[in-house]
Amino acid sequence: MATLTPVISKDDIEKSVIRIAQKISNDYKDRELVIIGVLKGAFIFLADITRNLTIPVKIDFVQASSYGSGTSSSGTIILKKDIEVDIKGKDVLIIEDIVDTGITLSYLIDHLKSFGAKTVRLCTFIDKHERRKTNVKVDYACHIVKEGFLVGYGLDYGEQYRELPEVYHLNLHS
Repeated sequence: MATLTPVISKDDIEKSVIRIAQKISNDYKDRELVIIGVLKGAFIFLADITRNLTIPVKIDFVQASSYGSGTSSSGTIILKKDIEVDIKGKDVLIIEDIVDTGITLSYLIDHLKSFGAKTVRLCTFIDKHERRKTNVKVDYACHIVKEGFLVGYGLDYGEQYRELPEVYHLNLHS
């Protein structure tokens, strides 16, 4: 049995996405930006950010995992899908649903830099410091959440709850 406790409302999500998209648009005006979405969790956030940008972008995806079906990181990164677009000499912005331990993002930043990107920066829907294990720099964050296992708006638990339009703490009961 699980219970869901509301954390971020649909209205707050919309406002924060618009605010961050405007900041990204201003920061990358007159630059060639490639957005790399981290699958699967970031697809909803990436779509909403992209629809609110006022600059042209190229989009690609990576899929990396360190969680499997549990609630804590295994610490081992598995790259399931790599980028297909050329990022050499280009500004890259990683779009992620949540930065938790930072292990996966630290790996992805180094991985993308290895392709010769001009810059690699990070935009996340939720920046959560509770279990941070690496000093990964978050350049854009819509929300900072202190603790808890979160679901909704792309965030999942065992491939469930992604479709929820708001973000909730997932409380698992035995």
